[in-house]
Amino acid sequence: MYTNPPLLFFFLSNFESPYISSLCYYPAKLYSNVCANRFTAMIHILFALILAEMALIVIFVFKTPLRKFVIMGLDRVKRGQAPIVVKAVGSTIFVVMMSSVYSVMQIHNRRNRDDDGGGELTPTDQILAARHLLEASLMGFSLFLALMIDRLHHYIRELRIRRKNMEAIKKQNRIMENGKTGNQDEVKALEDELSTLKDKITHLKSELDEKTKEASDAEANATAMKKQSEGFLLEYDRLLEENQNFRAQLQSSERRSRAI
Repeated sequence: MYTNPPLLFFFLSNFESPYISSLCYYPAKLYSNVCANRFTAMIHILFALILAEMALIVIFVFKTPLRKFVIMGLDRVKRGQAPIVVKAVGSTIFVVMMSSVYSVMQIHNRRNRDDDGGGELTPTDQILAARHLLEASLMGFSLFLALMIDRLHHYIRELRIRRKNMEAIKKQNRIMENGKTGNQDEVKALEDELSTLKDKITHLKSELDEKTKEASDAEANATAMKKQSEGFLLEYDRLLEENQNFRAQLQSSERRSRAI
């Protein structure tokens, strides 16, 4: 059941007893003042945060000397444990925002439950709903601006890195072009020497082909001579065997003649 202490004090202060009325008037007024002061302080803080975030976005959009210092400051903030603190604060703001949205929904649901959907919000409920809705809107807008600041910082840093890389590449190309224009004679001499070496390589290739052809012919001749020598060796063995046979026949014939 939703309870509202200021409204409770208001009803008690309107009681017929003057003692109860005087007793409850001052606590109700004090509580209302405290809540109003807290709400006002919170709204001031949220507006200050939103204005600061909008100022940072404007600084990011326009190229001014201040943007460099802001980027350097954010680079330092994103180092160490600062991102964890920022995420914790953002998560807390998001939870409080969802709590405010839930409070608005609870007020409307209570109206529908009490009046069966046909009544209107009381002035107190309207003020509470408007307050919670304002808090949720300011918190959501501040979170959105914080996300925009983070993305803008990331893209600007990436753009600066790519610009530095492009400048370095342009500088290298400029140095190479200057070196080419200053060493044209050396390049021409090297080209002439290269053409001479190419001619020598072509001549050596032709000589190598001739030597290779001669070597292949010599190898073929050696193979043929080897085969021919093998044939001569076979013929020599055959003749040697026939000679031995003739000698054996001659010796046998001599022995027969002696025996006769």
